[in-house]
Amino acid sequence: MKILTGINNLALSLALIGAMACSSAPDNLGSLDLKAWRSDRGGCENKRSLLVESFKEEESQLLGKFIDDIGTLLGRPDIHQLGERNIKLYVYFLEEGPHCDDIKVKSDAKKAILKFNAVGLLTEITFQNRPLE
Repeated sequence: MKILTGINNLALSLALIGAMACSSAPDNLGSLDLKAWRSDRGGCENKRSLLVESFKEEESQLLGKFIDDIGTLLGRPDIHQLGERNIKLYVYFLEEGPHCDDIKVKSDAKKAILKFNAVGLLTEITFQNRPLE
């Protein structure tokens, strides 16, 4: 009987740990509406263009976070690139552009580029209009 109680306690503990590990992404990060950000794939609905100032205000909270945490917060990037020495770049378009019809087309739409080091920490956020190389 004690063995069954121990197994039940273990199962309950594992279920609680699993429930905590599967928490959903937050809706906000300070003044940044993450839910609206994530819902605007490619910036094609122009929701992100309204969130740029809030994004810049919360930039310091994003820097130093791991790549998986950024993916959870901001959603899947519009473009993911691998650079030299295992540097990773996440690109999020901030406005509608030709990329909305074909993501492979070079776009001069405004974009946020997040740079991750080899261990996956966000080290830099830049903004640009020119097409990616």
